[in-house]
Amino acid sequence: MTFEVKIESSGHRFTAEAEETLLDAALRQGVGLPYGCRNGACGSCVAELLSGEVAYPDGEPEVAIEPGQLVICQAHARSDLRLKVREVSVDADITIKTLPCRAEHLERLSHDVMRVRLKLPETERMQFLAGQYIEFILKDGRRRAFSIANAPHQDEYLELHIRHVPGGSFTGHVFDEMKDRALLRIEGPLGSFYLRENSPRPILMMAGGTGIAPLKGIIDHAQYIGFDRPMHLFWGVSSRRDLYLQDEPQRWMENNAQFHYTPVLSEPRPEDQWTGKTGLVMDALLEACPDLAGYDIYMSGPPAMIEAATPVFAQHGASLDHMYSDAFEFAQDVLDKIARNKKAAD
Repeated sequence: MTFEVKIESSGHRFTAEAEETLLDAALRQGVGLPYGCRNGACGSCVAELLSGEVAYPDGEPEVAIEPGQLVICQAHARSDLRLKVREVSVDADITIKTLPCRAEHLERLSHDVMRVRLKLPETERMQFLAGQYIEFILKDGRRRAFSIANAPHQDEYLELHIRHVPGGSFTGHVFDEMKDRALLRIEGPLGSFYLRENSPRPILMMAGGTGIAPLKGIIDHAQYIGFDRPMHLFWGVSSRRDLYLQDEPQRWMENNAQFHYTPVLSEPRPEDQWTGKTGLVMDALLEACPDLAGYDIYMSGPPAMIEAATPVFAQHGASLDHMYSDAFEFAQDVLDKIARNKKAAD
């Protein structure tokens, strides 16, 4: 059976199936509700039940609750519900945590990319927005940042795509020394690179190399919540062997007719027998969409790629207010550069 859940403070509504928790139903439909451990022990997702009936088919939650309260991550609807609870609507509402974790599983995705799945303690979950990142805190105090590649509803693990950088001490350790179940320490989630769900604009995405990781999380999240805006992903790599997880774009296209995918090789090898797009990924995007006015643009990858593309995209009509990236510290410099170029042209 399907029931309607109304958040009294905001007026937001979502539906919940009898066999799913209220938290899973909310995340599936893009309604941000607070949570921590997802096993009913931490109390982060306790809400006030204003009307309706719930049940706990997996057993009563561990956290103590007062009459008229419920635990969102464990409760299943048994009728239409009215709840009073704080919603998580922007990145400022996300709690940044420092946590131990284990590298539960390491898997080579390509010749130089490792998928690392991190497992948090059983009593913890990290609530994050698709596209955000975490930082490893190394023993000497140094930090290494990596984007989260999974969507928030798939939070049993945190998935990272780590590229082997020649001479890099941390990535060298991941590839040559790290074993399954290695103990690590992380902080997160961090960053303001996430899907703007309330925007009406169609979306263009540009990834370079392992910059596909946060975009993978965003796309999985968008399709999970039934996001229906047109979306086109351009993924630039050097050669065919650098295109990993190619079943994922195929799955995205099968799931949504409004999703399009264009891989681009900058240096295809003879053995690639490549007949697709070549050159710079930003050129492929501009060839497909020369007028960028009216689009939201998400860019992820090497900072040099993003820095080069941003002023060019702006010259093609894109608004800096609607360009989002995981390396955007230079935004004001770009604005100043565009202003200087315009003044010189005048």
